[in-house]
Amino acid sequence: MPNIKSAIRKVKRIKKQSEVNKFRKNRYKQAVKKIQKLIEKKDIKEINKYFPTFQSELMKVAKSGVIKKKNLSRKISKISKKIKKITK
Repeated sequence: MPNIKSAIRKVKRIKKQSEVNKFRKNRYKQAVKKIQKLIEKKDIKEINKYFPTFQSELMKVAKSGVIKKKNLSRKISKISKKIKKITK
């Protein structure tokens, strides 16, 4: 345990922030799993309904910096390609 007052505050802040980051990462993972399930089912109607929400969710995570923006852009791109394959 730190002795200096500022270090004590920093420990508290880091603990709180790591919980927030864990929550955001969890939301990201859930969104990816949900879209993957929809792609496996080939439920085009549901995919088209959920995809904008999916993109928004991922960009919120990118904005916070938990996962890099380019990484998430690649993820969205790959998934949109899979969706295009299904719709053809």
